[in-house]
Amino acid sequence: MSVAAIVHDLDMTPWLLSRLADAILFLHVLVIAFNIFGLVVIPIGAWRGWSFVRVFWWRMMHLAILAVVAAQALLDQVCFLTLWQSNLLREAGEPALREPLIRRWVSSVIFWPLPLWVFAVFYVAIWGYVLSLWWFVPPRRRREPRL
Repeated sequence: MSVAAIVHDLDMTPWLLSRLADAILFLHVLVIAFNIFGLVVIPIGAWRGWSFVRVFWWRMMHLAILAVVAAQALLDQVCFLTLWQSNLLREAGEPALREPLIRRWVSSVIFWPLPLWVFAVFYVAIWGYVLSLWWFVPPRRRREPRL
């Protein structure tokens, strides 16, 4: 069942639909920040001896999220968060020109007007980089005892 069908069945107000779209945009920004944070902090943390960059579940989540992003791009699919946000805004009846300033600014930062194949190449390269970090900065499943 699509987001639009669920939203239509729940008969939500345009105001609530717009706030849900904002929440999805906020989640999208958090996911992007998490991914960028990992890309930068893992190699720096390995160099500086920060133990949290080797936490297995954190590294697995980082790898998995970037795998989903790369797979969507390879399959020529738009991010599902983007689709959900767009569907909610459409259901709310919000024209793009009436977007709040912060939403317009965030959208211009994270949604670039490039062909999807450019993103596919970029995301697959990033995912390859994260895979290489598993080799160069291997995560640990559990804390190793100190001697």
